[in-house]
Amino acid sequence: MKFGYTIVYVPDVEASLSFFEQAFGLPRRFLHESGAYGEVETGATTLAFAHHELASTNFEGGHVAAWESTKPLGVELGLVTDNVESAHARALAAGAREVAEPRTKPWGHVVSYVRCPDGTLVELCSPMDG
Repeated sequence: MKFGYTIVYVPDVEASLSFFEQAFGLPRRFLHESGAYGEVETGATTLAFAHHELASTNFEGGHVAAWESTKPLGVELGLVTDNVESAHARALAAGAREVAEPRTKPWGHVVSYVRCPDGTLVELCSPMDG
């Protein structure tokens, strides 16, 4: 078994792809002609976005849309960067909302949290040593 991909269900796939390009510098890999599914380039594991309508075809009982929740969902995407402060500022400038400003943890790890316009919670963090 290996971890293959994450799909985030969003109201507008094109807008989420554009935001991740602008805010985090992750280039678009693919957008289906229907606009219902797209991916950004992240390395070995795929980060994809799919329209909420696609989710409704997969889950008979429905699902919780992240952007409709006033609080972040209990899942985050972690993006590793050498400069959390700069990445945090770039995300805010692109339209993210601040959840927690950059902080250094007691073990030296720097982290911050932002919420994307589509409701996705993103942790920006420095690489873990060791």
